[in-house]
Amino acid sequence: MDEDARIDHHRSVIMDKFIEELINKELPWEQAPWFAWTILLGLIAILLGLLGKGADWLVDEAVALSERSGVPKIVIGATIVSVGTTAPEVAISVFAALQGRPDVALGNAVGSVICDTGLILGLAALIAPLPLNKNIVNRQGWVQLGAGILLVICCTPWLALPTMFTQGGRLHQTTGFFFLVLLIGYLCQSIRWAKLETEVLSLEELETDVRSPTYVVFTKLIAALALVVVSAKILIPVATVAAQRMNIPPAVISATLIAFGTSLPELITAVTAARQGHGDLAVGNVVGADILNVFLVAGTSAAVTSGGLAAVPTFFRILFPGMLLLLIVFRTGIYLSGSYMKTRFGIVLLVSYVFVTIAQFFFG
Repeated sequence: MDEDARIDHHRSVIMDKFIEELINKELPWEQAPWFAWTILLGLIAILLGLLGKGADWLVDEAVALSERSGVPKIVIGATIVSVGTTAPEVAISVFAALQGRPDVALGNAVGSVICDTGLILGLAALIAPLPLNKNIVNRQGWVQLGAGILLVICCTPWLALPTMFTQGGRLHQTTGFFFLVLLIGYLCQSIRWAKLETEVLSLEELETDVRSPTYVVFTKLIAALALVVVSAKILIPVATVAAQRMNIPPAVISATLIAFGTSLPELITAVTAARQGHGDLAVGNVVGADILNVFLVAGTSAAVTSGGLAAVPTFFRILFPGMLLLLIVFRTGIYLSGSYMKTRFGIVLLVSYVFVTIAQFFFG
């Protein structure tokens, strides 16, 4: 065992002991469970809020810094903004993978796809009918569905199919690097697609530090990144304790509670866009986020660990089927819709999301 592997193993053992002590601690959990749960859930809420704030801050400062370098706005919109809003998912999943929690890492990526497609688009459609740019929705929508299917295919143990419901599968490290190559290709293609559009993304609301000195912007950028990283690192053991206390698999907790929290930037963007009559922006943001959750979040998490990500049986029993169900419902609705995603389609997405979420707690 080399030095780096020995250090990683030592850290993993320490983290396991820390979590075990929290789980087995009798006070105040047993004598005042309501007080303990208030503290635990409150801590999770605070950490999720810090994650979201850090992601927003990170995007703002990255855009300001990029503007100074003369990077075209259209490139910033197709790369930095889209990747920046996925920063919470990346931070959570990468640290979970490094800390020996592959079910949390993969669960956050899959759960974010479920949350984005079902809950966020459903709520946005309830606020106002969402205009659909058929060219954008079709070309990126098929990439969205294809990415979800590819993730399931790569995690499936094809040489031992009967064992996937009892032993699960694995997203190998080499597959993680392959996903990152696909990510680069997708971002390059997104820039080419963006240049074909007549409307250029306006970043006026994001340019908050254009008058600040460059060193100030850079310092804020580092601080925002540190906020995201520290919040994510603390959140993982806290969420693991919550899962153990409720006798719920960590994969389910990460696919529901944590995925919802890390998807807050997309939720706020979609709801705001729908209220202001820019529903097409809401649809495009969610579709892009789903693609990044597969290629960036799952890909990076698998790539940073030599053993990749273990997909526990819970994924094959409910998480993967739930993700594919929502992606197929979305694609079917787009096919049947005209130039708008109407309210009744939003209701269908929300009902599908609620069904999948409830099923996770019963069959996960």
